Amino acid sequence: MRNKALDYTALTIAIVGAVNWGLVGFFDFNLVSFIFGSMTWVSRILYALVGICGLYLFTFYGRSEVSTER
Repeated sequence: MRNKALDYTALTIAIVGAVNWGLVGFFDFNLVSFIFGSMTWVSRILYALVGICGLYLFTFYGRSEVSTER
C-alpha cells in the first residue's frame, strides 16, 4: 500500500528545491539563504530534506503503474 501523503510531501519539497536551484542558476539568488540566512541550522535542515526527498523520489521508478495492455 502506498502512502500518498508521503509521496506528495516529498514531491512538494523536491519541487521547492528545484525552484530554488532554478533561481540560483538564472538569477544568482538563493531563496533559502535569503529567508533563513546562509548555512544556518534551518537552511541546512531544508537542504538535507530536499536531498532526502530527492532520493525517496527514485522509488517512483520502481512503482510505476504502466499497463502492458493495448
